Amino acid sequence: MSILTKTEEDLIQSQFEDLMQNCSRCETKTDQRLIRKAFKFACEAHKDMRRKSGEPYVLHPIAVAKIVTTEIGLGPKSVICALLHDVVEDTDYSIEDIENHFGKKVASIIDGLTKISDVFDKQSSLQAENFRKMLLTLSDDVRVILIKLADRLHNMRTLDSMPPNKQIKMSGETIYLYAPLAHRLGLYAIKTEMEDLSLKYRYPKIYQDLVNKVKDNEKRRQGMINKFALPIIDKLENAGFTFDISGRPKSIYSIWNKMQLKNVPFEEVYDLLAIRIVFDPLPNIPEKTQCWNIYSIITDTYMPKPDRIRDWVSTPKANGYEALHVTVMGPFGNWVEVQIRSKRMDEIAERGFAAHWHYKQTGSSGSSELDKWIKRIRELLENPNSNALEFLDEFKLNLFSSEIQVFTPKGEIKTLPKDSTALDFAYEIHTEIGNKAIGAKVNHKLVPLNNKLNSGDQVEILTSDNQKAQSEWLSYAITAKAKSAIKSAIKAEIKNRIEVGKQLLEEKLQEYNLKPSSRIFKKLLPEYEVVSKDELYSKIGSGIITLDDLKKILKKNTKNKWIRYWELQFGFSSKPKKEEPRKTTKPVKINPGSAFMIRENPDEPEREYTLAKCCNPIPGDNVVGYRNQDNKIVIHKNKCTNAIKLMSSQGHRIIPAKWTIHKILSYLVRISISGVDKFGIYNQITTVISKELSVNMRNINLASHDGIFEGTIDLYVHNTADLNNLIMNLIRIKGVDSVNRVESMEE
Repeated sequence: MSILTKTEEDLIQSQFEDLMQNCSRCETKTDQRLIRKAFKFACEAHKDMRRKSGEPYVLHPIAVAKIVTTEIGLGPKSVICALLHDVVEDTDYSIEDIENHFGKKVASIIDGLTKISDVFDKQSSLQAENFRKMLLTLSDDVRVILIKLADRLHNMRTLDSMPPNKQIKMSGETIYLYAPLAHRLGLYAIKTEMEDLSLKYRYPKIYQDLVNKVKDNEKRRQGMINKFALPIIDKLENAGFTFDISGRPKSIYSIWNKMQLKNVPFEEVYDLLAIRIVFDPLPNIPEKTQCWNIYSIITDTYMPKPDRIRDWVSTPKANGYEALHVTVMGPFGNWVEVQIRSKRMDEIAERGFAAHWHYKQTGSSGSSELDKWIKRIRELLENPNSNALEFLDEFKLNLFSSEIQVFTPKGEIKTLPKDSTALDFAYEIHTEIGNKAIGAKVNHKLVPLNNKLNSGDQVEILTSDNQKAQSEWLSYAITAKAKSAIKSAIKAEIKNRIEVGKQLLEEKLQEYNLKPSSRIFKKLLPEYEVVSKDELYSKIGSGIITLDDLKKILKKNTKNKWIRYWELQFGFSSKPKKEEPRKTTKPVKINPGSAFMIRENPDEPEREYTLAKCCNPIPGDNVVGYRNQDNKIVIHKNKCTNAIKLMSSQGHRIIPAKWTIHKILSYLVRISISGVDKFGIYNQITTVISKELSVNMRNINLASHDGIFEGTIDLYVHNTADLNNLIMNLIRIKGVDSVNRVESMEE
């Protein structure tokens, strides 16, 4: 350490000795010897390096090691890994060097912590890939994640020395990924500090203003705590409890977040105060029972708010968190949240996964929801189709979600993110059950797959062997597992359709002693109104296109049709042009005589057009296209009032549009129906729709008065032909007087 001053050498040594004194689980001489060896190794590796602040670099790994042991509660191996976590990334030492000196397990953890940027796809986010690589190590050792969180926390604590752009970048990453990950692993203290530090650098003025306001409130808050706690302390002591009672202010970030969500000033964030009671459990009485006994003492003193009881002692959170929360009206006219925990629960709440694991190993706690969560993450990561950025978005969604607990028909509990649907539940049970799901029974009542679930619901999934995963499911599935499974099933189905279609076409051509060729495809693509071989194969494979007229098409001279087709589709001319200087390209102009082809793209989730919600057009309707400001085509019915307004005010943006064959995707329509209310007529109507015509209903709303019934039914059809067929069948029912399509479905 020749380039260090004597003062810096003394500082490094004193910080390391402080680490050794505070390492509660580093008791054996072997542990201490290995930690000192790792310290010397790190000092040597980083001897020429300094941080942006100018201080010796090795102070960073020492600080990370201190967080790992004192704030997370990990043992000697994790301390060694924390001391060495940047060695391979930032110096000439290799993973093999680490393994030779410290063994395979330490080398494996260091490898998980090392970013190897060269192997990543340059098109994807480096941070996204790093994060994904980090999570992949969950299958080996969760300590990688915990050390990474400690590393990020120390970097956030020392962010002052970084330039503003780096501060913003790191703060964004921290609030986006690291804070919710700490929350998921039960590291509440770390999560809270990360959130506060992130706010400090993203919005420094707002942060400082809130810090000052909380500080000004300190005396008043302490007085409120004392006044609130005194009567409870007396009653708890009389009941024989040994306990600590403390008040804590809400974190700066949570105050700011509540101000944003509720659009209220600081003074109106009423629950700035929370009281925590941590008790030593009495022998031979379950901790859960003691929590409820304390709850009873509190609610005998103060009036509880019934909708603000949170029972995580009966059903712990997925990260192992256990506590009983109750909000009561305090003596000063404000609501106060009281958290009731045993000492064991408190350690798990503060130290998260490490403490949970410790108790699990000692037999005090069984298998946790956290283990199941890690298993789900592994499954997601093992999906070969998983794109890093897409994975991150879905993973983040599930990290931020609060949870609900729902029951299977046999009473087994499943934990899902809030706002999960019956479809998410189906995929939670098994991928194949999700793929075959057609509906659900929630609390014995029939509901569609997009029905949102609530905690306590009992859910039974109804399946059919004929069902397949639908692309529209992606709009209401919210769990990463469901989304991933749906995408995989759709890709597999598309691939299968293409293969089947290819085989059918080749067999049919063989009858005429022909083989697929560019000449043949030039005839077939415009005839069948498709723009690629794969789309042709897919539509043949799914039965949309039959090859009965293949011979007739092959005999046609389709040159002119082919040219005209491409002119219609893409708006360019086939006539030769004189050589002109190259100009900057502009959005394609479609001539008034051209038609935009509305193709059915089951193989492409991102469509090149959207259907207007104001008039809800379906295949078969007479339609026009409107090119909006983003250069996207919006399809309206010809007679839609909005379309008529657009024609008069922005006629240059209106283009003709034409449907191609549509037989795969379903479209939501509404019909109005009325008639004489006689016994069994509702049953007849639903039988015709669902059984005879196999049409899926989304919503039925019929009411009867004075012997007459009327109402609406929302259902899914492929096109206007299906809809007209349905209306004709319904009008034949005796007692049904009128059936009409509702042109607009806007509420």
